[in-house]
Amino acid sequence: MYIQYVGFDSSIGSRTYTFHVIDAPHEVRDFTVRVEAEAFRPDSLGLQDGPGICYARLAKELGAQTTESRTEACLSIGERDIRDYLEQHNPKKPQSKKKDGRVGPPADGPEDRWGRS
Repeated sequence: MYIQYVGFDSSIGSRTYTFHVIDAPHEVRDFTVRVEAEAFRPDSLGLQDGPGICYARLAKELGAQTTESRTEACLSIGERDIRDYLEQHNPKKPQSKKKDGRVGPPADGPEDRWGRS
C-alpha cells in the first residue's frame, strides 16, 4: 500500500489534508483528513505537524480496515490523536541528576566541562 500526500486546503476553522492511497491491485482511493484550526497552537501542534499527524491517522485506519469495514473517505483529528502524536514525536526528556543528587538540567560552565571545581 502506498499513501501519497497531495496537499491541503485552508478554511477559516480548519485545514483539510488530501491523500491518494494506492493498494495494488485495488483501485486508487482518495482520502481527506480534517484538523481544526485551534489544534495548531504553540503548546500543541505546529503547522508543520499537519501532514504528519494526518498521515499517521490515515495509516492507522487503513491498517485496521477489513473487507467488511473499509476506512471512511473523510476522517478528522481529535484530541486523542493529537495527544498520541505529540507523545510519539515530542517525548519528554528525562531530567539529569546534578552532582549533589538534585534533579534538574545539566550543569553548564567551563569548570564542569573540564572536570575542574
